[in-house]
Amino acid sequence: MKLKYAKGESDPEVLEGLVELITFHSEESGFCVLKVKARGMRGLAAVVGKVPRINVGEWIKAQGKWVIDRKHGQQFQADHLEAVVPDSLEGIEKYLGSGLIKGIGPVYAKKLVDTFGREVLEVIEKRSAELERVEGIGPMRRRQIKESWTAQKTIREIMSFLFSQGVSTGRAFRIYKAYGEEAIAKVRLDPYCLARDIRGIGFKTADVIAERLGIGRESVLRARAGLSHVLIELSSQGHCAYPRDGLLSRAGDMLEIPLATMEEALRIEIEHGHLTVHEGEDGETWVYLAALDLAEREVAARLADIAQGAHPCPKINLPAAIQWVQQQLDMELAEGQKQAFAGAFEHKVLVVTGGPGVGKTTLIRSLVKALAAKKLRLMLCAPTGRAAKRMAELAGMEARTIHRMLAYEPGTGRFRHHAGNPLETDVLIVDEASMIDIQLAVHLFRAVPRGGLLILVGDVDQLPSVGPGCVLRDIIESRTLPVYRLTEIFRQDAGSRIVRNAHRVNAGELPELPRKDAELADGEDFFFASAETPERGVELIRKLVCEAIPRRFKLDPMLDVQILTPMQKGELGARNLNVAMQAALNPSGRDIERFGWKFRERDRVMQTENNYDKDVFNGDVGVVEKVDSAEQELIVRYDDRKVAYDFQELDELTPAYAVTVHKSQGSEYPCVILPMHTQHYVMLQRNLMYTGITRGRQLVVVVGTVKAMSLAVRNAEAGRRMTSLRKRLRQAFGKTWAGAETAI
Repeated sequence: MKLKYAKGESDPEVLEGLVELITFHSEESGFCVLKVKARGMRGLAAVVGKVPRINVGEWIKAQGKWVIDRKHGQQFQADHLEAVVPDSLEGIEKYLGSGLIKGIGPVYAKKLVDTFGREVLEVIEKRSAELERVEGIGPMRRRQIKESWTAQKTIREIMSFLFSQGVSTGRAFRIYKAYGEEAIAKVRLDPYCLARDIRGIGFKTADVIAERLGIGRESVLRARAGLSHVLIELSSQGHCAYPRDGLLSRAGDMLEIPLATMEEALRIEIEHGHLTVHEGEDGETWVYLAALDLAEREVAARLADIAQGAHPCPKINLPAAIQWVQQQLDMELAEGQKQAFAGAFEHKVLVVTGGPGVGKTTLIRSLVKALAAKKLRLMLCAPTGRAAKRMAELAGMEARTIHRMLAYEPGTGRFRHHAGNPLETDVLIVDEASMIDIQLAVHLFRAVPRGGLLILVGDVDQLPSVGPGCVLRDIIESRTLPVYRLTEIFRQDAGSRIVRNAHRVNAGELPELPRKDAELADGEDFFFASAETPERGVELIRKLVCEAIPRRFKLDPMLDVQILTPMQKGELGARNLNVAMQAALNPSGRDIERFGWKFRERDRVMQTENNYDKDVFNGDVGVVEKVDSAEQELIVRYDDRKVAYDFQELDELTPAYAVTVHKSQGSEYPCVILPMHTQHYVMLQRNLMYTGITRGRQLVVVVGTVKAMSLAVRNAEAGRRMTSLRKRLRQAFGKTWAGAETAI
């Protein structure tokens, strides 16, 4: 911005006034452009400065100078800018009616000002019971107003504190939710708690605050925080542990702290129980986050415990049972399915794995029929809502997500079902088990009754869980439990190019493509669209979603078509594709901008973390039904229920026109568009492409280059996750299973 000082003035001036309009405000930097009704001025003054938070109706005090901007004209350039409570009745009414305080809109703002005058803000803060004198305000609305006022006041204090430390204020609401009114005191005592506890605040941000608060660059406190940070980062990549020497070196290099200090920090963290050390699978000393160490040990012990004892089903005539089930389903089971079916009546814990079209779901239906006929209580579950819904439709009985089945209780912060109160079932069948990370696995296996039958079903060749661990693969590779690998493709799926190509990719072969003259032809379900440049890829995807696929296949682009991409960044990454598809499919309507996204009514959105209080979980997909500026809420519909998000909670959501392949696990879509370009080089892996293809039910279109597909199918060496579950299972069982895997 090119500025010219007016009249050569140099002494700071003071401007006070009411904010009438916010032209621009960045939550990251605090930079803002305001239109202010200033004292002594006839029109609105343009004020430019930095402030952590600002709302229409607030009173500002600014110190600075009047300048002439060549493009925008006269502006007040504020060197210091702060928002204060307005002191005029007009200002107070506008402030209260701005939607900042829940429970107060323009109507109630006028009633409150008419009733209490200038004392209204003091009444809200100190004498809130008096609010009920106003018509329409009862105990519930009064509490809502009081709680919102208190929260906003504390959040503003947190913002001011963060702003004074030179860091972004965008996560102030999360800090308030985590720490309450003690937030600033807690952060002053240990600023690194932000990196540990607050999603969206990284170690670097906490480190900036620590340095400003006088914590030394080589302090043991910083070294301890750095160790935990590195392990948390590694766990986000799927690892449960890391070699001791490598961890010390990695953290020391990042922090520029001597090795001796890092070793002392590790000793203290182990002493306090935050970290643990054990011998890893390679014989070296590994360091664990204590919670992941406990989870691995308990998962092994629980599985070994469940596998013991009498089978819950009385002895049956297996050949007769198989014959009966085939008659009931009016179909012939394959040899592998028959062996797995028999295994479910011979063992208390077993694994069934295999790719698409090999009959895993048919096997589940067969077992449900037979076990129910024996009057056994059954429960079916899967990690995601979409997977559970599909399981229920195909199996013919209710299936729930693991989280909902275990029944989280917000009041206690625990699941209702655990070792002391197990699930009331004789049989638990878990689908999409490859998605289960070590932390969810421990909660699940705690709740399985000791006398129960546990059947884990999943495709071990898919991508591993988003969270730490590799539970299904580790169970299979431990050779401690019977594993049935189904390989025979059923006749009804053998004609599907999606199924055939999934198996080709899994075998390291390029997909089989339709003839070039069969562009989106009837009868085909797998296509390739060449896009040599990312820009061409984006344009092709837009045309496919908005025009070609709806026209040819009669699929709804908003409901039936899902873009699955290898990564977040880049032109063909989820972030850019979401912006492009929102502009193409849902360009207008009521919206709210937060955390770098515009959320608009009718947008498809995805929950990005587990929120037990709202009963929504990482990967749940819904549609924005309402943007309510008065209540500062966004309403999302997930299937048959609605969930309200405070505007400050929208960092839990992301647009979901395009999502990463990792985030799509456990879901199926009528149509999948899969960008595969050399731009995605670091993520081009066989199991990623395989997983993406297997998400499509009716139609899969790969957009990109043959070279990228070739790189992906050749790259089967995805980095091995550092876990000890295999070793711990072998220790818990005391032996390996002689016939651990049956492949048919």
